[in-house]
Amino acid sequence: MTQKILILGAGGNSIDILDTLNDLNAARGERVYECVGFLDDDAEQWGREILGARVLGGLDRASQYADSFFVNGIAGINSFWRKREIIARTQMPRERFATLIHPTASVSRTAQIGNGVVIFQNVTITSNVVIGDHVIVLPQTVISHDNVIGDYTSIAGGVAISGNVRVGEACYLGANASIKDGVVIGAGSLIGMGSVVLKNVAANTVVVGNPARELRKTRLVHNA
Repeated sequence: MTQKILILGAGGNSIDILDTLNDLNAARGERVYECVGFLDDDAEQWGREILGARVLGGLDRASQYADSFFVNGIAGINSFWRKREIIARTQMPRERFATLIHPTASVSRTAQIGNGVVIFQNVTITSNVVIGDHVIVLPQTVISHDNVIGDYTSIAGGVAISGNVRVGEACYLGANASIKDGVVIGAGSLIGMGSVVLKNVAANTVVVGNPARELRKTRLVHNA
């Protein structure tokens, strides 16, 4: 049975999600997923066609698609800290969000993956990893054993996370960042691209460099 999917957002990650749906269909030799279209609050995007699928309107139209599931592609550095709020605009319950794992990804049987998660090409997720809801993991990332990734977190391409790391809710890990084993990254934090994180990062903090040092605070106010 074909599962209908609506993608939230019409930017680069969302286009890659559509590409992933097509790759999953090709890998299984049947039409497992059908992309109904995109929802984006930018009215200038409405009516635009992307790889054969249209931007149908804003996120508030989600309730009009009672037979569809949803997946979020809005995950940039300017919006990661608002992902909970953005997804809530759909007023859709947790169970209406699909999890997509690209056929080239390697995910341990012992890993626990939440709802609304997207795992892109050539990602490796090893033993006993726990990934929360609405997490996006871009290509070539390695998430090692016993890591816990909080809800709404965005992990860019080529990130290397050593074992026993804790990443809080609504964080952003920039491309090619490396995280030392046992590190705790507080909720709402941003790890700059290429950063090497050797010690804990406080909540709502931007760190950059090798070794990573605090640059400033983020805009997210986290309610513990």
